[in-house]
Formats: sequence, C-alpha cells, structure tokens
Amino acid sequence: MHALMLAGLVTLSVMGQKDVAGAKDHPLLTRMPGSYITSADAKEFDSVDMSAYLAGADARWDGKKTELRYQNPEGPRRPTMVQIARNYEQALRKAGGRILSADDRTVVARLERGGAVARVFVQAFNEGAEYSVLVVEEAPMAQEVVADAAALKKGLAAEGRIALYGIYFDTNKAVVKPESGPTLEQVVRLLQQEPGLRLFVVGHTDGTGQVEANVKLSAARAAAVVRELVARGVAASRLEPAGAGPWSPVATNRTDEGKARNRRVELVDRL
Repeated sequence: MHALMLAGLVTLSVMGQKDVAGAKDHPLLTRMPGSYITSADAKEFDSVDMSAYLAGADARWDGKKTELRYQNPEGPRRPTMVQIARNYEQALRKAGGRILSADDRTVVARLERGGAVARVFVQAFNEGAEYSVLVVEEAPMAQEVVADAAALKKGLAAEGRIALYGIYFDTNKAVVKPESGPTLEQVVRLLQQEPGLRLFVVGHTDGTGQVEANVKLSAARAAAVVRELVARGVAASRLEPAGAGPWSPVATNRTDEGKARNRRVELVDRL
C-alpha cells in the first residue's frame, strides 16, 4: 500500500504539553491550540462500526486504527464544540478529504492519496473540554493462519462445510485481493487431491446495511472466488457460486468481532 502523505496539509496548531506518556498526534492531523492527549490507543488491525453516522457498506471501517483523546485547558480561550468540529472539517476539506457527515460536534471524512485511504472521525464532548480523533487507515488484516488442504478436507468431512477467512475484498467490492493467494492455493490443492469433490462456494456478509444489497454483494464475491479458482486450473463444473448475504451468521452481529466472523466465504460439499 502506498503511504498516505498528508502531514503538513492538515495543520491545526502546534503541539501542546502534558501528553500522556508515549502519545503523539496522528501524522495526518495535529491538534487544537493548547490541547493535550489524555489517552491513546493504536491497533494494527481493527474494525469500527460507524452505522450511527453512515449507512450501508460505508459504515464498516477496517484497517489500522488510531484513537486519541484530547483535553482542552480551562479558561476563556477554551474552544466550543462547534469550533472544534469546524476546525477539523475545514482542515480535512483543505487536504482534499470528502466530508461524509458533519454537525456541530462531529465530523466524518474520507481521505485518499496515492491509492491509500484513511477515514477520520472527530467528536467533541463536554462543551469543548474534550474531543477525540479516530483515524482508520484502510488495510487488509495480516493473515497469520492459513488453513491447509488437509484442514479444509477435515472440516468438510466433519461438517460438510468450511469457512475461509483468508479471502479478502475491499469494502463493498467483489474483486478478490492479491493477498488471498495463499488460501486460494490451498483450495486448489484440496481439489487436486480429491478429484471427485465438487463444491458450492458461498459468500456471506454481516448484518450491516440493506439485506438485498448484501445478498447481491455476497453472490458477486462467491462468483469472483470461483473465477480465481478456475483461473488456477480448477474445472468450472466442480464449483457453483451462491450468495447467502446476512442470513446464515456464525456469531452475533451486535459486536465487531462477531461481524468479522460473519463476513466470510464458505466451501460446502456439493453431493
């Protein structure tokens, strides 16, 4: 992924003092004058539910997450919540960002540079005494565990189906990403070892967004996986794509972790 180089374009103020140990501004955004960081949280990969502010596929943010909480000192120069929101909105616009939602205390935006995408959520609290900055930089999860052909065979024999969590798509897209290669190769190996095996390839989504759109997306993703397998030498007659949308969850859709498990592609033994 190309680095998203916007530092210097988004400039709100110079750094303040009294930051919590080890904390610093995100490279994309500086801070309000005089404010300081009271908490900082960073994760290499996480999922954020923005359905309170956005609809459909735009409400799911996956990637590298940075969340900072700032305190503004007391006094006549303390900004109002409106000032905080407007400052960040204007800075994000100046940087070429697209404002997705904005009101008198929140701003939601999307920034893109050189093929890299970052999403930003700014929220002011307590009459301007505090505000938070959330940045999610779009990136696939590093797949550290890949089910090999033997594990896939075992799962199919035991349950008649097996979930593939190493198949990646961009949000609301049905193009298989290159980092899905290792998992696809294991499926190919399984089919080579089991020449009589035929499979349904079934796409699944979480419960976010409209059902009809999710069913259509899940079917398109299943078809894309089939095309990838055929391109790797698997006979098309052995594979049949289908989309189940949100109708067959394996976990609750009330948590980010559950939604991540529900977004999957499954292989189903086709007798």
